[in-house]
Amino acid sequence: MRNKGFTLLEILVVVMILGLLVSMVAPRILGRTDEAKVIKAMADIKAIEEGLALYKLDSGDYPTSEQGLAALVEEPTVRPLPRRWRADGYLDRIPSDPWDNELLFASDGKSYVLRSFGADGEEGGEGVDSDIDSRDF
Repeated sequence: MRNKGFTLLEILVVVMILGLLVSMVAPRILGRTDEAKVIKAMADIKAIEEGLALYKLDSGDYPTSEQGLAALVEEPTVRPLPRRWRADGYLDRIPSDPWDNELLFASDGKSYVLRSFGADGEEGGEGVDSDIDSRDF
């Protein structure tokens, strides 16, 4: 009577096939992480822009650079104070960019610039290192 189970040779063949599949698929999946981070940064900036638009509807102006994006989470104490401010804020929290860098926010109250410096965290660059600017999309 033959024991039910796999032989060592059968197991080695399966492991070798799995290894080949992983070596072919992994580079394609891993190579797209940077692209996914760029897309996430753009989505985060869009979400913050929606909060900024709601803030402007309530207060008449955007938060200033001095008030910063924190004005979307907590009621500002720095002038100009908003006419109205939502009790629960406009965002739950201010996200960092996907590379764990703080987003740059500059505003005079009438217009604003919101950007991420990309993967390298420095101004300029190309590819995944290029800046992601709210004015560009």
